[in-house]
Amino acid sequence: MSNIIKSPDIKGLYYITHVNNLPSILALGILSHAQITERGIPFTSIYDAEIVSHQQNKMVGEKSLWHFANLYFQPRNPMLYRVISEKDKNDIAIVSILPTILNLPNTWVSIGNAASAPSEILPTDQGLPSIFEMWDIIRSEWWKEEDGSKRKIMSECLVPSIVPSNYIHTVYVANHETAERVRAMNLPTNVSVVPEPQMFFQPIRRIRISNNLSLVEGDLFFSQLQTLTISVNTVGIMGKGLASRAKYQFPDVYVVYQDVCRSKQLQMGKPHIYKRESFVDSALAADSTWLSNPNSNKWFLLFPTKKHWKEDSDIEGIKHGLTWLQVNYEQEGIKSLAIPALGCGLGGLDWRDVGPLMCQHLNELNIPVGVYLPREQAIPLEFLTKKFLLGAEK
Repeated sequence: MSNIIKSPDIKGLYYITHVNNLPSILALGILSHAQITERGIPFTSIYDAEIVSHQQNKMVGEKSLWHFANLYFQPRNPMLYRVISEKDKNDIAIVSILPTILNLPNTWVSIGNAASAPSEILPTDQGLPSIFEMWDIIRSEWWKEEDGSKRKIMSECLVPSIVPSNYIHTVYVANHETAERVRAMNLPTNVSVVPEPQMFFQPIRRIRISNNLSLVEGDLFFSQLQTLTISVNTVGIMGKGLASRAKYQFPDVYVVYQDVCRSKQLQMGKPHIYKRESFVDSALAADSTWLSNPNSNKWFLLFPTKKHWKEDSDIEGIKHGLTWLQVNYEQEGIKSLAIPALGCGLGGLDWRDVGPLMCQHLNELNIPVGVYLPREQAIPLEFLTKKFLLGAEK
């Protein structure tokens, strides 16, 4: 069994738990639910009864999932999204396990969420080839129900009874404050505690420019703001960048986009608001029908930055669109806004031109606004300051 692991991409496996459980886990290992119950170990659960009952009902060999410790290949998945939608993210930890755990005897691999009926569960040597075949799905930043990626991204390693504590090497948490709280628990010196906000669907960095305006480095599609902005052209093609992801993750947005392009409702200087009715949580969270507090409906602002997809972005057209937004946001009912650096990155424009233009317009909106910085450009700190973006008089 020592030659099972053939892919260098598996850096670790991951266990999602409550911070309160860390001292016990690091002393005793990660135990199956059956072991926790039999030993009478105090444990703070992060899962509701419905999820746990699924584990009791599905068999792996001659035992139920209740008798296995479950580790994910990708911790940033629909189950974690559900957990932090219902719990305080500051109470959640992700324990990283050495990938050599896959070499333990009687370990199984689930091709998708183990509790889901379509997921095949195989001995590790038989299941890993299937895991490697869909590695792009497992390591993706997003998923959806329709193509099975929502289930597949939750593929698991199932370890009988216990994951020994000597396999644990890192504990990830959402922020520095939680990291300090965990370090105060006097964990073993060989275990690192690392704040990793993006893993918890949080921005990597936030720079406050004014009371309502912030610069954000992170994933716009996981923003908690009400309205998400997508940069588009006016000919109905969503080919790259955020537009391409919107087309994949929210097909209804793409349908609306094509309709407003055909009807000429979408024009340079005149964005279109799609007031979507369905909950984003329903698409992103595992077992979403059992969510107690799904988030409010997400709206999408289709913001034209160019006429044709082959062209570079038009900064004058962007300026007119921002002016339209200033005039119309209250009437349209926009309560908060997440917006990318319009025309930067794939659009060919420079943040030094776009940043001040956007911030000076958006700062006039009396709502929370997050401007998401372009991933394609490394912007020097001098161009991320209030003075540069708003001017000294602001």
